[in-house]
Amino acid sequence: MRTGIHPELRPVVFRDRAAGFSFLTRSTMAGDKTVTWEDGRTYPLVDVEISSAGHPFYTGDTRVVDTAGRVERFRRRYRDR
Repeated sequence: MRTGIHPELRPVVFRDRAAGFSFLTRSTMAGDKTVTWEDGRTYPLVDVEISSAGHPFYTGDTRVVDTAGRVERFRRRYRDR
């Protein structure tokens, strides 16, 4: 690999604000904020919209979609046509 062309890989804390979950990993991203981690060191902080801690695919939570209500509304709306 050529030297000097790759971004710096450094430890970064990613925080899922919705789930209240944080994890420390290596990344090339740089956050504007910093946070003190469990080891006492300060790391850059990157807030994310969703992570495996809150995503329904990983947690096993399913969302109930009101399909019966939608079908009934459709039938009522177009029944007389």
